[in-house]
Amino acid sequence: MDEFEFSPTHVAPPGGMATWAAPDPGRPSTPLDPLLPVRLIGRQGDWGQVLCSNGWSTWVDGRLLVSLPEAPPGALGPPARTADPRPALAEAEGALTRYRSLLEDLAAGSSDLETFRDRSRGLRIGLVIDGEELWVFDPVHDRWCYCDGLQLQTYAVAGRPQAAPPAPPGAYEPTRTGEP
Repeated sequence: MDEFEFSPTHVAPPGGMATWAAPDPGRPSTPLDPLLPVRLIGRQGDWGQVLCSNGWSTWVDGRLLVSLPEAPPGALGPPARTADPRPALAEAEGALTRYRSLLEDLAAGSSDLETFRDRSRGLRIGLVIDGEELWVFDPVHDRWCYCDGLQLQTYAVAGRPQAAPPAPPGAYEPTRTGEP
């Protein structure tokens, strides 16, 4: 492509899809091949105008398009691999234990909300287990990792959360999770 660099946002469904010259069901056109990459360039109700890699533009039933995920931030370089997921799990377990202890102190009245906030500030944890699949947040490297059961690999690089704006007097103020 000389005129523009084609970057798809969607693909046609696995069975292909009908197309129209205009957003009018009375003007059918050539169907799209199954899983053909397209770029959604416009919408009109349920209609979607798509651009194909060869420069052809057509109208489709936009509800049937399959969205492509965007590349995660920081995924431009080669993925970093860690041979063993257990250290990341141990870190998550330790963070969860620290947080649970802080909650128990708060619930028992041996700590106040301000102390709870101070001691939990900067504590970050994320863990999803679905069968043999694992997604775990690695706070040391500020990234999400995926594990297939044997190896941990970078899935997405996280950005540090921004501090919330100050709450108005008397309003509920959520626990801050960023750096002080």
